[in-house]
Amino acid sequence: MSGPLAGLRIVELAGIGPGPFCGMMLADHGAEVIRVDRVGAGVNPRDPLLRSRRSIAVDMKSADGVAVIRDLCRSADGLIEGFRPGVTERLGLGPDMLLADNPKLVYGRMTGWGQTGPYAAAAGHDINYIALSGALHTYGRAGEKPTPPINMIGDFGGGGMMLAFGMVSAMLAAKTTGKGQVIDCAMTDGSAALMAMIWGFRAMGIWADERGVNMLDTGAHFYDTYECADGKYVSIGSIEPQFYALLRKLTGLDADPDFDAQMDRNSWGPLKAKLTALFKTKSRDEWCAIMETTDVCFAPVLSMGEAPSHPHNVARGTFVEVGGHVQPAPAPRYSATATAAPRVPPATGADTDTLLGGLGYDAGRIAALKAAGAIG
Repeated sequence: MSGPLAGLRIVELAGIGPGPFCGMMLADHGAEVIRVDRVGAGVNPRDPLLRSRRSIAVDMKSADGVAVIRDLCRSADGLIEGFRPGVTERLGLGPDMLLADNPKLVYGRMTGWGQTGPYAAAAGHDINYIALSGALHTYGRAGEKPTPPINMIGDFGGGGMMLAFGMVSAMLAAKTTGKGQVIDCAMTDGSAALMAMIWGFRAMGIWADERGVNMLDTGAHFYDTYECADGKYVSIGSIEPQFYALLRKLTGLDADPDFDAQMDRNSWGPLKAKLTALFKTKSRDEWCAIMETTDVCFAPVLSMGEAPSHPHNVARGTFVEVGGHVQPAPAPRYSATATAAPRVPPATGADTDTLLGGLGYDAGRIAALKAAGAIG
């Protein structure tokens, strides 16, 4: 493994969504991530969230299987689990037990509502978590219902990414103190944290608590997407005066006095109507020829099919091919500890024998565990 996290070992109890995303981030940056899969479970080799792992297949409902996982965790720096509160305790894999086995272990818990509170035991999804945090209320256009930004905010920004940050922070602390700890990572908490700047705007009196009327939520004419003549879209973010002036110049609107009142909210609607009509007079490529790489704060709105082949993304290596399929490349980049190319997810249990051998299990013991169905 290569990357700044090389040398760290993480045990990941197989789950979906934000837990695997956390595992992907840690693996992308050099940690050895061992995914504990269910015996007989399938793994989709095209799933980027599962890349660059090792896999051991274990029956977590058997006493022998639980013992195997405990042995793995004795040699681990961290563990990721995404079950409802209390599940791992009932399995015999709760934090009290595992931290007793390994006091330096960082026990990462990924849930929607958190380990405590009235909602803690209830089911939910990203849309629910960001609804409760106040984030979902802000997404959408004026006069329309809230529109979830797919599952980026709860599952991945406020969930998996937040847990990855928390685990690295806690593992750094464990290196200096010798003490591990439990991380209670709730997607509701994380999505609230992502809204910190907007809460600041609200406290300053420059953010109205309604959709589509503010500078950054499509209320302003200079911060929005616009349809072009070919039905494709461009994005404009000309907030600062010098960028706004360049927008006016390149669109030919510098002589229109109506655009002088950039920050007059009462003018935003009529000015947006003018820009809407203007952008429909040229194709997206024609607007790119005029504005791309300028200080207008402009970019074409690319589809997933288009983004990997854009010259900027090609130059940066923003996307890579893994197993014949396009995926986002590991990010961010490092000057001294470069990350390795992502690897296709292994088949379930592909590393079972090797990992257990590394823990001191001999061939006879491994065979017995397989015969009992505790491992696969």
